Amino acid sequence: MRRRNWTINQVENRPKYYGREFHGIISREQADELLGGVEGAYILRESQRQPGCYTLALRFGNQTLNYRLFYDGKHFVGEKRFESIHDLVTDGLITLYIETKASEYISKMTTNPIYEHIGYATLLREKVSRRLSRSKNESRKTNVTNEEHTAVEKISSLVRRAALTHNDNHFNYEKTHNFKVHTFRGPHWCEYCANFMWGLIAQGVRCSDCGLNVHKQCSKHVPNDCQPDLKRIKKVYCCDLTTLVKAHNTQRPMVVDICIREIEARGLKSEGLYRVSGFTEHIEDVKMAFDRDGEKADISANIYPDINIITGALKLYFRDLPIPVITYDTYSKFIEAAKISNADERLEAVHEVLMLLPPAHYETLRYLMIHLKKVTMNEKDNFMNAENLGIVFGPTLMRPPEDSTLTTLHDMRYQKLIVQILIENEDVLF
Repeated sequence: MRRRNWTINQVENRPKYYGREFHGIISREQADELLGGVEGAYILRESQRQPGCYTLALRFGNQTLNYRLFYDGKHFVGEKRFESIHDLVTDGLITLYIETKASEYISKMTTNPIYEHIGYATLLREKVSRRLSRSKNESRKTNVTNEEHTAVEKISSLVRRAALTHNDNHFNYEKTHNFKVHTFRGPHWCEYCANFMWGLIAQGVRCSDCGLNVHKQCSKHVPNDCQPDLKRIKKVYCCDLTTLVKAHNTQRPMVVDICIREIEARGLKSEGLYRVSGFTEHIEDVKMAFDRDGEKADISANIYPDINIITGALKLYFRDLPIPVITYDTYSKFIEAAKISNADERLEAVHEVLMLLPPAHYETLRYLMIHLKKVTMNEKDNFMNAENLGIVFGPTLMRPPEDSTLTTLHDMRYQKLIVQILIENEDVLF
């Protein structure tokens, strides 16, 4: 790669983020002449037709390639962003070379992946399986021996996926990978096709939940079998519901189980249960306790004698979910079901939409409705019936996909009705 640095007069109006490679307003033909047919040489020019627009002229494959160039604090011609033009050109030349010399090979990369044919690291699989099987009875923060800890840390996400797949104690909830563009330091190979991940930066994508590293094009073929790694899950609140339960190997979010257990032990007869608010500061303390201590969080009466703090923490958990318990995908279908006037048809429609919920969301909703039914059975003491609870939990469990105040206000009565129907008919619907 060569940057053409000819001895020329100072170019007027040169953008401050370009250097001597910038040659001002010149035509394609002039740029081609300046490059002199040298492979890898490049210059920057301003468009004659569109002043203020800039072009990268690059020699590759015995021709001059022209790319529209952008700058927003970093330089880019496509998705990747670079600190310098030199890095952008270097990465571009690598990509052009690979795509030109190995285009047929690249097109066949995903046809015979290693992903579904894992047959190694048996010892490490057993270590991970033992670790998971203990998770129901021990805290995730329990110290393990240095040997086990080292072994678990060293296994790749691919081996980890295989180990968890074969673990009988693992709840089989399907989960998509949360891929994000990633820059790898040093050589890396795709864990789907086992081929080299080329480029200077942003060579591929990494799942932020399980750590799987693959080419961007391979990510489209990876099955929905993400097995979140607990060390990547930094908190309990605000974490995707399915991600949390798979990471902790639980049937439902621990917050739901622990809070409901505490409420049913000492609060079912409390007047205005779920309607009366606890102190916001104390509710935030409970949230921090779960984020910090997980299933070891102490929410007993000794620490929080006011049961409304616990109900407030449970409602806050549901409100903080990035995807509500009643998901965005099913929201409109539930609302339409609520609008059906015939009670039997409405119940059938609600049941059909329930079947569309992701398994972890369905199980969490089922468990919550069983609990809320118990709350209504103590109505003479707590004055909370299914309609009252629907008013409280409607906007907590379901939110419209679009952030529209008008839509929310319009749908509130239907949100309330859906939750009321779920509580009153939990034994039939679930």
